[in-house]
Amino acid sequence: MKALPNILSVGRIALTLAMFAALVAVGGGLDPGGGLARFAFWAFVAAAVTDFFDGWLARRFDAVTVWGTILDPIGDKILVCGAVVGLLASGTGPAFALPAGLILFREFAVSALREVGAARGLKLPVTGLAKAKTAAQLVALAAMMGVSVAPDLPLAASLALVWLAAILTLWTGLDYLLQTRRGLAAAPSSPET
Repeated sequence: MKALPNILSVGRIALTLAMFAALVAVGGGLDPGGGLARFAFWAFVAAAVTDFFDGWLARRFDAVTVWGTILDPIGDKILVCGAVVGLLASGTGPAFALPAGLILFREFAVSALREVGAARGLKLPVTGLAKAKTAAQLVALAAMMGVSVAPDLPLAASLALVWLAAILTLWTGLDYLLQTRRGLAAAPSSPET
């Protein structure tokens, strides 16, 4: 049972790769019946659900491991970035491109901040707002994928959710930037490597 959280994290990464490949195939016109679009949607939903359960199970069964601490955030980034790039490749249109680009920019920028901070002994804890941001991203990306699966879903509502997620994403990115700046200013200076 202690290995289950890590198995879920690895499964999330595998599902994300399959979802990404399906979205790229959709964009390449290789999905005339819509089966790949449906697969991408359900693979994304399943991967997003594992994001909740792997952490919950790890805490519940005292199964927090070094590998889990590495795999979980990587799995989250791969899921969000894979969905964003996959949706762009599938032909979601220019209205999605700007908020999608902002989400990608923040995800990479915060990863860089974490690297810089970690090299100097600074940890950036995940905040409640960052967890809400991830939930908003997952819901918004599922809504965007849902438009291709269920054409009755309004595209404008899905795009509004994506913009909300992008705003929360930038807000938490700014919060992490300020945390890093304060932490580095308070930390004793170390020679550059």
